[in-house]
Amino acid sequence: MVNTDSPTTQPAGFSAVHDGRVLRVTLTKPKRKNALDYDSLVALGDTFLAAAEDTSVRVVVLTGAGGDFCTGADLAAGAGEGARGITPEMVMDAANRLVRAIVDMPVPVISRIRGAAAGVGVGIALAADLVYAETDSYLLLAFVNIGLMPDGGAAALVAAAAGRPLAARLALLGERLPAPAARAEGLFTDVLATTDELDAAVEAAAEKIGHGPRRALELTKKALNRATLAALDTALADEKAGQVELLQSPDFFEGAAAMLGKRKAVFAE
Repeated sequence: MVNTDSPTTQPAGFSAVHDGRVLRVTLTKPKRKNALDYDSLVALGDTFLAAAEDTSVRVVVLTGAGGDFCTGADLAAGAGEGARGITPEMVMDAANRLVRAIVDMPVPVISRIRGAAAGVGVGIALAADLVYAETDSYLLLAFVNIGLMPDGGAAALVAAAAGRPLAARLALLGERLPAPAARAEGLFTDVLATTDELDAAVEAAAEKIGHGPRRALELTKKALNRATLAALDTALADEKAGQVELLQSPDFFEGAAAMLGKRKAVFAE
């Protein structure tokens, strides 16, 4: 059993609620737009790995509290992680482990998106099997704006669904991709006009999957992933190597300072 049948907030800023056949995982730092620190990444990975062993879980719904899904890494919290002995390698390993755990989850995972899915939040959202979003939500890979590269498997996950041109546009230009455009490009399962409609669509999908043939769904998911995500492990390894280097670069220090100071970054020539 992953959790109790009542909401339990984890110290790392999320809740995991076992609701009948559904495991509902909710990021619970709305004031930080559900940005994730190292502890959150590790604990979320633990939760998905535990759920994978729990045969009473038939479907997972992953979402964020408040108006956003997840805005990526919590840079403010990350500033103090080095003092705790947490290295860039450890952070990348934790992020990769979480994404891999979502992809490898034997039962389907549904992402419910409101507002921003940005940074590593893009990889986490798209690692799910079904992605439902509200009309005013968006994807944003703004890493280049702070001297970094996309991570969370985004290189493989975006390209697998929408192709290299869109992946390059998002990664190299750091532009927002509104939900309707993401749906048109095949990144989202569906886009709903209101929160009520979003919730209804997510619940309908969870209900159908939760009472479906578990083994058939598991084998179907495995076949789809093998056919479309063969490059995921390579992408995760490349992202780790590149991001570890970039997280220690002058351009990142400038980009992070500029973002926190709400000014335009000036990168080295």
